[in-house]
Amino acid sequence: MNAPARTPSRGAVRREQLSDEVAARLRTEIMTGELRPETFIRLDETAARLGVSITPVREALRTLRGEGMVELEPHRGHRVMPLSRSDIEDIFWLQATIAQELAATAARRITDEQIDELARLNEALAQAVRRRDPELVAQAEFEFHRTFNRAGGRIKLAWFLLHATRYLPPQLFASDGDWGVLAVESHTELIGALRSRDVERVVALTRGQFTDGLARLIAWLEQVGLWS
Repeated sequence: MNAPARTPSRGAVRREQLSDEVAARLRTEIMTGELRPETFIRLDETAARLGVSITPVREALRTLRGEGMVELEPHRGHRVMPLSRSDIEDIFWLQATIAQELAATAARRITDEQIDELARLNEALAQAVRRRDPELVAQAEFEFHRTFNRAGGRIKLAWFLLHATRYLPPQLFASDGDWGVLAVESHTELIGALRSRDVERVVALTRGQFTDGLARLIAWLEQVGLWS
């Protein structure tokens, strides 16, 4: 008889969550050029900077190593891998490809109640933009797109997109007031296209969001001299 599966302790769950948070922070720093290619991420220094113990930093670096974002060099530590323009373009291409497929399905299957929910979430985003609170803006934007991407019922595909969008640096976009205003306007257009069941328009608006995001991130990385 097989032994019953053990339920993870609260401490283990919290440690895993903390590791994910550290990985997300380091991933964003790499994607925005704050952590430069060829630099080393030191366990003790990073733990002190982020206010955590060494364990979640070590686990986060193991995750990033699996993603090809850092490489472990014996006796030296984890080195940030180069990030090329093609890498950025490939990431956005993958995200946009999945997102457009989900958008087309959502446009055909979404209910009036789900559209009303998107309108409510977009109003929450608009309020966050008016308050100029990047944390609230990033969270409101996330909630809007998570709801939209799941509206067509293709949950597994939405899960893949969720993991692909880990490479988007939300705070970079959310800190830009102009971007926030344009996001609200784009969402308003999207909601209108959903109400009229205009599949082509819904897909085009979705594609445009990723085209804009790519242009903004490339411009930022050029500005900070990542490839100079």
